[in-house]
Amino acid sequence: MKEFYNGYYDIYKKLAFDESLYPILTEFKHLAEEVRSNNAKLIFAGNGASAAISAHGAVDFTKQAKVRGITFNEADLITCFANDFGYDNWMSEGIKHYADQNDVVVLTSVSGTSPSAVNAAKAARDMGLKVVSFTGRYEDNALRELSDIGFWVDSHAYNIVECIHMIWLTTVIDAVIGKYVYET
Repeated sequence: MKEFYNGYYDIYKKLAFDESLYPILTEFKHLAEEVRSNNAKLIFAGNGASAAISAHGAVDFTKQAKVRGITFNEADLITCFANDFGYDNWMSEGIKHYADQNDVVVLTSVSGTSPSAVNAAKAARDMGLKVVSFTGRYEDNALRELSDIGFWVDSHAYNIVECIHMIWLTTVIDAVIGKYVYET
């Protein structure tokens, strides 16, 4: 098992912690600070585990970094919008109903091809909002191409991609705070 674990963690070391990521992390940090100074909000959305990552991001940006964040994880909202507008449009309808000027939409999708996330990015762009995405698998995925800031993990392993998304997202939160050890 030691060989498996060493190989597994070597993938994280290679993909998650490369210094070439620092400029994009810093770009998202500055965008989040701009959102805060405009009294706007970050709107997070994703499906499945990406929804959980989105929820974590929304809470910690709000509570810790003092950048308002919301997410669309409420079952009543998802099922209402999916029922009325189709599952492929539930996120885009959430954005249309909740977004304000100067908000930024943060979408997470391992594949970057989830129709609900891609349609949400299109809706955000149509409204003049900036889009930040966290994707994996194929570098030229649709969601990343629609993004102003596109984080991408060069892996097809869902758990690795999702965990790296969480690492990068929380890194930006701590960068906005300016430290990584703090009290709540």
